[in-house]
Amino acid sequence: MKKILDIYDAPPSHWVGDGFPVSSMLSYHQHGKMLSPFLLLDHAGPMHFTPSKQPRGVGTHPHRGFETVTIVYKGEVAHKDSTGRGGIIGPGDVQWMTAGSGILHEEFHSPAFTAAGGELEMVQLWVNLPARNKMTTPAYQAIVDEDIPQVSLPEQAGSLRVIAGEYAGEKGPAHTFSPLQVWDIRLQAGGRSQWTLPEGWNVALVLLQGELTVNGENVLRAAQMLVLDAAAQEFSIEAHSDAVLLLLSGEPLDEPIVGYGPFVMNTEAEIQQAIADFRSGRFGQMEQ
Repeated sequence: MKKILDIYDAPPSHWVGDGFPVSSMLSYHQHGKMLSPFLLLDHAGPMHFTPSKQPRGVGTHPHRGFETVTIVYKGEVAHKDSTGRGGIIGPGDVQWMTAGSGILHEEFHSPAFTAAGGELEMVQLWVNLPARNKMTTPAYQAIVDEDIPQVSLPEQAGSLRVIAGEYAGEKGPAHTFSPLQVWDIRLQAGGRSQWTLPEGWNVALVLLQGELTVNGENVLRAAQMLVLDAAAQEFSIEAHSDAVLLLLSGEPLDEPIVGYGPFVMNTEAEIQQAIADFRSGRFGQMEQ
């Protein structure tokens, strides 16, 4: 049985731009080696926004050296980047963006959501790129809800969406640069489930809603993250109420992490180069 290493409470929320009140439940500054290849997880909302004439969000900003994964639970987000890609993601959709060698990006509430208002809830996950892929060509994967396999869990415990990785023979649509799993899980109150993951992979359970018992002893509540030891393969979950959680599991990269704001590389020299490249316009231009 996998050993539970620790449970972390979500820190106080802060604003990213004027559209995303986020709580950073995972950060490489605190959990870097423990949760490689995952770097950061921001949970935005849930928050109700009143109708507006001006879209709320965050303007043009750069990234280099990793991938951003945005999962929308409620509301709509419009985004675009310097590769010319963009679109609108709504409930159940996923935006998987590979910043690689450098990209400019912006994201705002969609025009329809801005005009109507409503509740917004989403998660943005940062996934590190291996050193050999840090400078890969920027790319974008548009993953809509209907393209994500959904699997019923044994004994009617709930359901699981395979965003990345594989579960019960179903493969997630996301291409990844290192072996990892991102599972979006819904559990029914009273449901019990047994889980088996690759030995040696880092594992985190991020609970967004509900209450669980893990391995029959540790209670996990909403807005908490539980980290499991990489050793062994199995653990168990019992849901005390209907629950929504993300399971993140991946093979550790075991490489240095040096970060500065929106840049995550392996050395300080690479960070300084990223800053210089951004300032000189080598990340491209945003279309107006």
